[in-house]
Amino acid sequence: MKNKFLKSVVFAFTLAIAAPVVTYAQCPMCKIGAESNLKNGGTAGSGLNTGILYMLAMPYLLVSTLGFIWYKNRKKESELPDA
Repeated sequence: MKNKFLKSVVFAFTLAIAAPVVTYAQCPMCKIGAESNLKNGGTAGSGLNTGILYMLAMPYLLVSTLGFIWYKNRKKESELPDA
């Protein structure tokens, strides 16, 4: 079980390094858009902040959920009597 998990982690790490994705940062554009909107009396800044917090929280929720599921399955696995 441990060996299979280690192989999948190594595979995921290798795949992440071997297949880079070109991304373009939009931070300056978002900042300029939000500043100009706020100068004109808009509320785009709060929506932008909410979106950033949402994107920040998703990886933590995903990892926490997967960890909880793994913990529960591991606990059930250790409670099973040996055959």
